[in-house]
Amino acid sequence: MVAHVLRLRLALLAGALRGERPGRKLFALLATVVVTIAVCIAVIGLSSATVAPAGTLTVLAAAATFLAFFLAPMLTGTPDQLDPRRFGPFGVDEKRMPWILALASLVSIPSLALIAVNICFVIMAVAVGGVAWPVAVAAAIVAVVSTAVVARIGMAISAITLPERRSRELTVLFTIPVIVVAFPVAAYFASLKWDGRVPESVAAAATVVGFSPIAAPQAFLFHLAEGDTGAAWASGLIALASLALLLALWVHLVRRLLTTTERPYATRERSGLGWFGSLPANAFGAVAARSLVYWLRDRRYIVNILVVPIAGVLTVFPLMVAGVPLWAAALVPVPLMALFFGWLPHNDVAYDSTALWIHIASGVRGLPDRLGRLVPVLLVAIPVLAIAVSVTLAYIGYWHLLLPLIGVAAALLLTGLGMSSIASVVAPYAVSRPGDSPFQQPQRSSSHGSFGAAGTFVGALIFSAPTLWLFVLTVVEGDEHAPAAFWTGIITGVLVLFGGAAIGGAIFERNGARLMEFVETT
Repeated sequence: MVAHVLRLRLALLAGALRGERPGRKLFALLATVVVTIAVCIAVIGLSSATVAPAGTLTVLAAAATFLAFFLAPMLTGTPDQLDPRRFGPFGVDEKRMPWILALASLVSIPSLALIAVNICFVIMAVAVGGVAWPVAVAAAIVAVVSTAVVARIGMAISAITLPERRSRELTVLFTIPVIVVAFPVAAYFASLKWDGRVPESVAAAATVVGFSPIAAPQAFLFHLAEGDTGAAWASGLIALASLALLLALWVHLVRRLLTTTERPYATRERSGLGWFGSLPANAFGAVAARSLVYWLRDRRYIVNILVVPIAGVLTVFPLMVAGVPLWAAALVPVPLMALFFGWLPHNDVAYDSTALWIHIASGVRGLPDRLGRLVPVLLVAIPVLAIAVSVTLAYIGYWHLLLPLIGVAAALLLTGLGMSSIASVVAPYAVSRPGDSPFQQPQRSSSHGSFGAAGTFVGALIFSAPTLWLFVLTVVEGDEHAPAAFWTGIITGVLVLFGGAAIGGAIFERNGARLMEFVETT
């Protein structure tokens, strides 16, 4: 059975180059080979470094690799060629199958690249720390097997919990949190100045990661190289215990896949409905899906989204001309973008035009309608602001402002969304109709609508004033006010967001007829 599965695995690898689009697959293979060679050269190059920087870089890189192998199947939706359910009809031995599939998982392009990099890691560890090569080989084997098994676990979890055919929309929902977390971390490390030594924050992060399952085998070797026997034993035991737990979890998942029937056909078919199949099957999910379709296809919405980051960046130049220091001017775009993102949906009812009748006729309650309309803005604003915060702090080098700047951005964004939820049903005003140019504005008979636009801005600034004040204190007096600015911004933003959505929802339910009359006559 083992030989048969391994032959099948090799046949699948060879057949991949002869299937559809062989040119693209050959290019991906060559790119993988080039990247693997580059990484191997970089790892071997660490042989001339001291133990501290070499160990820190290796531990952090190993942790990133471990997480990438686990998350990649969920993010990409790649079909599992060794899905245990494919072997179910052949009466396979449930006790042997997990081990056979775990062994076969080593015969893949990512696993072979991982093995090559770990061979270079062994060479580097022996050269830098003088670790005995049998010990280094044993640690590398534990690392490779753990990473390969966690990739299989990621595949199994994806097969159990996620649709078989992954939609682009669901992939977007999974990718956004990765961007929000990964980009600030990458920007932080890129902005550090090593000057021949490991920064304290990086050393602390590497120490914590080294005592976790995601990088314990690598930390074990470098603790040995430093002569810290106690830490080496701790990392080694964590690595072995983690491998045992991962294998036990893998065995459990394989048995569940072999003994559990597939989901109903109708459930799987929801994956073909785009955003409607990716979001919850309730009023909130339906409104959010419809809003996402509009925001990503209607050029009136697209222009609004594109203008916000451009306008935020352009504010830096007049401030510099006016003599404002560069570091202070660089802090302005993030709050300004957050404020404008929160302001964007203040007139979304008018943008619906006659499509608003769908919401009125279906009897959607006000709160799901108000919250669902905010989903497109949040999906765009959160990653954009995460990148903007990271780039800003990496450029000016003031990472102690990370928490207060996040608090300010959250306060302005969420309070703006809360105020917009009220303004869009209280004071809508005429806008260009669907299909018209986004720069074409109809004539208005009164200035009633301007109150909603101005009220959203003013309300967001008033509710965010405490957070802005704490942010200024952090800049002027030091980072003792940083936690207060962060939590004040988060709490204020969440309260105003849901409070505004609740008030706007109640008004929406009472004034549905008036809103329908408005969109029909403008």
